[in-house]
Amino acid sequence: MLTYQLQELTVRHPGAAQQAALHSLNLSIAQGEQIALIGPSGAGKTTLLATLALAQQPASGSLQAFGLTPWQLSHSERHRLRARLFLAPQTPPLPPRQRVVTAVLAARLPQWSLWRALASLFKPADPEAAWQALSRFNLGDKLYSRVDRLSGGERQRCALARLLLSPAQAMLVDEPLSALDPALSSLTLNTLREEARQRNATLICSLHQVELALAHFPRIIALRDGRIAFDLPREQVTPAMIATLYQGEVPAAPAAETAIDPLAVIPGAGACL
Repeated sequence: MLTYQLQELTVRHPGAAQQAALHSLNLSIAQGEQIALIGPSGAGKTTLLATLALAQQPASGSLQAFGLTPWQLSHSERHRLRARLFLAPQTPPLPPRQRVVTAVLAARLPQWSLWRALASLFKPADPEAAWQALSRFNLGDKLYSRVDRLSGGERQRCALARLLLSPAQAMLVDEPLSALDPALSSLTLNTLREEARQRNATLICSLHQVELALAHFPRIIALRDGRIAFDLPREQVTPAMIATLYQGEVPAAPAAETAIDPLAVIPGAGACL
């Protein structure tokens, strides 16, 4: 079964009538595949993930998700399809004054009644599940912390813990390692891959750290200037291909975990689109 089928897919940035962010992409992605997206800044990785999450409508070409054509569905049907997807953005839009336990349990909102969702704001409905998800990212001790007291890397892992509590069959993760040190980077990727394996979910993860992409993912899709530069098993990706892909831009290495100014946090519901 295919999770995604893209044929001649072109996506334009909102408000940019002439400029395409993605050009004539052709991709088939099977259920359960684990894929790393690599490429220089501005290559189109984030746009592709947003498109796969049905957050951005293509300008032309076709996109199928789980055998359905999303933009031919009714609004309610497309909403139900989105519930099978989870987009974890690089900068999670977690409400800064919210407690971590509440932010993580928000993954359950699509499955809860309005009454249960409101009640959980005052008394978390399943703190044990939230703690277990956070603990898989070494974050269990932050269960009752406020989001705006977290560092940047902790905030990223909080959003990924939310992903673990979602029912997603397609896990779309954008640059989850940008604020993590090497040990946490490996832990994070191992946790995401294990979760995807356990539920036979498709995992697509954009990464600047090429060495980690090659170490953890069996399929590598490289983007440059909105086009697919190559789509290969990792064993076939050569240093020369990586050098050509980046053409002078140095791929990022795992960075030490750093704090983020809480005033810079973007408020919002976040997570499952």
